[in-house]
Amino acid sequence: MARRKPNLDELLTRLEYQFERPELLEEALTHVSAPNAGGQSYQRLEFLGDRVLGLAIAEMLYRAFPGAPEGELSRRLAELVRRESCAEIAQSWDVGPHVKLGAGEAQSGERKNEAILADVCEAIIGAVFLDGGYDAAQKLIERSFKDLLAAPRRPLRDPKSALQEWAQAQGLPPPTYTIVEQTGPDHAPRFRVMVKVKGQESDFGLGPSKRVAEQAAARSLLLREGIWTEEEHGVA
Repeated sequence: MARRKPNLDELLTRLEYQFERPELLEEALTHVSAPNAGGQSYQRLEFLGDRVLGLAIAEMLYRAFPGAPEGELSRRLAELVRRESCAEIAQSWDVGPHVKLGAGEAQSGERKNEAILADVCEAIIGAVFLDGGYDAAQKLIERSFKDLLAAPRRPLRDPKSALQEWAQAQGLPPPTYTIVEQTGPDHAPRFRVMVKVKGQESDFGLGPSKRVAEQAAARSLLLREGIWTEEEHGVA
């Protein structure tokens, strides 16, 4: 059974954008392996889109988190522009069937390749920027990334760093960690660690190493005190 040729109108509907210069979208969907790609692969648009994405996301974060310090904004930015996030957005647009690949790449399933999907996501953003300007690209990014902005796919900070930053913000000394128990054989030890923050009840964590147990203890204290929530930072 012949494979149905993908309809670009369906992609445009998902993007909620109509190109004045449709050749830009064609270029954004063309992998370097595609027949006769030449200099018209998505690589240049990807380069441009990466910068537009970074600026638009930074602006979104600045508005969405008015009280957040620079460090938190930087972590949120890095989370949103990383390869996995861009690939997730490309999947939500269902760009895979539209990507032009060489025969070998198409047969090996490269339409689902995370790196390619992330590149195409940025290339489409670059294409929209060239076609409709920054405002058009910004609107596309806001529509597409708003859910990731509201609910990051992974913790923005490790528990120890988060607890230390919280203590510092309260004017308290850094948390202290103490091994209270070590069990198991040398090749498979089990650590129980106590974390203490001045003015707070101690908490405990278990793990196969001191580091993991310290992180578990910090997470437990953060959750107990309501600094973190189970929905955003519970153990997966």
